[in-house]
Amino acid sequence: MSERKILTDYVYKMVASLVQAGVENVVVSPGSRSTPLAYAVASTKQVKMYRQVDERSAAFFALGLAKATTKPVVLLCTSGTAAANYFPAIVEASYARVPLIIITADRPHELREVGAPQAINQPNLYGSHVKWSVDFPLADGAEPTLPFIERHLARAVAIATSAPFGPVHINVPFREPLLIDLQQELPAVTFKHSSMGQLTPTRGDQQVLSSIIQSTKRGFMIIGELALGTELSIVWEFVRQLKWPVIVESLSNMRTSVPEDCLPYIVTTYDAIMKSDDFKALVQPDTVIRIGAQPVSKFIMQFITKSRPNAYVIIDEDPMFRDATGVSTHFIHANVDQWLTELAITETAIEETYLVEWQKANQLASMFIEQYAEVEKDEGAIVSRLLKMIPDGSDIFVSSSMPVRDIDTFLLATPKDLRVFANRGTNGIDGVVSTAIGFSQGNNRESYLLIGDLAFLHDVNGLIASRYQECNLTIIVMNNDGGGIFSYLPQSTVEEHYEDLFGTPTALEFRDIAHMYDMDYVRVETISELSEKFSTCKNHSLRLVEIFTDRTENVNAHRGLWNRINAELKV
Repeated sequence: MSERKILTDYVYKMVASLVQAGVENVVVSPGSRSTPLAYAVASTKQVKMYRQVDERSAAFFALGLAKATTKPVVLLCTSGTAAANYFPAIVEASYARVPLIIITADRPHELREVGAPQAINQPNLYGSHVKWSVDFPLADGAEPTLPFIERHLARAVAIATSAPFGPVHINVPFREPLLIDLQQELPAVTFKHSSMGQLTPTRGDQQVLSSIIQSTKRGFMIIGELALGTELSIVWEFVRQLKWPVIVESLSNMRTSVPEDCLPYIVTTYDAIMKSDDFKALVQPDTVIRIGAQPVSKFIMQFITKSRPNAYVIIDEDPMFRDATGVSTHFIHANVDQWLTELAITETAIEETYLVEWQKANQLASMFIEQYAEVEKDEGAIVSRLLKMIPDGSDIFVSSSMPVRDIDTFLLATPKDLRVFANRGTNGIDGVVSTAIGFSQGNNRESYLLIGDLAFLHDVNGLIASRYQECNLTIIVMNNDGGGIFSYLPQSTVEEHYEDLFGTPTALEFRDIAHMYDMDYVRVETISELSEKFSTCKNHSLRLVEIFTDRTENVNAHRGLWNRINAELKV
C-alpha cells in the first residue's frame, strides 16, 4: 500500500469517527502540517467547516459555536505556536465547561526536540486545562492503528460531552508528503456508539435534601449560569414547589421568559439590595441552595460567607464543586434533572414574612432601577434601554467587566424572550468578539454583542472570520475610552499612575474598523439619539453601533442609584 493511500485512509477514518460520535462542526486554522486532515474535513459533506486564520480567535470562535449548539466542536491547527495560541480559549472552555475537541497537527517523532522548524513540545501541551490528552500514532499502515484512532476519537468526544463538559486534546503527528486522495464518501466505522449516563443522587441524598427544605424557615435559592443543555422547565417546576426567594443570575437565562406563576419568587436586584446592611440583617438565612455557577455579583457571595447558614447545599455535575465561600455544608453530585422535581416535599416551612421582605426589597429596587433608566444618561441607562429595544427572540452575548455587570443590574424579570451568554469561566475580556461571532454562527436567533472598547480592541482581529463565512451579528461597543470597571475599585482612589495603569485610555474610535470589514456603522453620542439610530443598521449582516460614554459619569450615576436604594432600605 502506498504512503499516500495509508495517509488517506488514516485521516478519513478520523473524520468518520468524529462524525459517528456526533461532531457536526469543525473550525480550521489553515497551516501546512495539518493539510491531510484539513483536506479530509473540507471534502466531507457531513460536517460544516469554518475558517479562521488567527488561531487564538479560531479557538474562541469554536467556543462560541459550542455554546450555541451545546454540541462538541472540533478545532484543527498546524504544529508549533499555532497550537499554543489555542490556550486562552481552552482555559475558558475548561472552567466554563464547554466541549471542544482540539486536534493539533505535529511533526513526526524523529523531528521533535532536534531543532526542527515549527516543532515544540506538543503532547500534554495544555496540562490540567483539558479533561484528557492523547498523542496519536503516525499513519503507518499497521493493522492496530486505525482501530486505535477510531476508539480513541470516540473516547475523546465521550469525555468532552460527559458531565462536566470540557475540552480534550488530540495531538496527531504527520510525516511528509502531506497530500491525500480526496474522497466523496467516508469509510465505515466499527465502533458504533458511546452512551452517556445521567448523574442522579441516591435516594438517601434526595431524602436529606427534602428534609433540609421542609425544615427551613428562612432560606433562598441561587440559580447561577447553568450547564449547557439544562432543561429550564425542570428548574421552573422546582421553583414552584420550593416557593422560596430565588436569586436569579442573569446568565442563567431565567430572568426572561419568566412564567407568570413564578414571578413572585424571582429576585433580580440582589446586587443592589445586598449593599444594604439593614436589609442583610433582616434576611439572614438558615439555608441556601445553589445550582449552577457562582453569580457575577460578589455581594451575594460575601453575604453567604458572613451569614454561614446552617445548610448551604450546592448541586453540581462536577465532583470538584465550585465553592469560593468556604462555608458549604452539603454537596450533591448530580445533573439538574427530573429528580429535582420528584423530591418528597409535602409542604415548605418558609416564613411568609421572610419571603415578603425579599419581595418588598426587590420591588423597591426594581422601581428605582426603572426610574433611573428614564432619567440618567450613563451606560447603565443605555443598557436598560437597549434591553427594551432589542427584539423579542434575540440573544445577547456580553463581555466581562462592566457590560455583564450592567446586564446583571438592569435586566429585570420579564416575560420577554431574550437569552444572555458570556465567557465567565475565567471572566476574561480576551476573545469576546470571536466567541460572539462563533456563537452567532451556531444560533438560529438574532444575535447581539455588548462589549466595552478595550475588550473590543483586544479581539478586533476576530472580525477576520467574517471574510471567510457570512456572519450575522450586531456589535454594540460602549466606548468610554478605557477600563471602566477599575473606576469602581480601590485602585481608582490612587490618582498617581491610575490612568496609565488602569484607565488606559486609547483615544480610538472604530468607524474605520467598520469600514475595513464592510460593516454598517452607527455613531451614538447621546442617549437621546439611541432609539432613532439603533434601528438604522440594516444594509449588512455585520453591524457596529459605537456608543460614546463617560467613565466618571458612569461611576457617579451608579453610586447614586445604589445610595438611593440603600437609603430606602434602612429600617
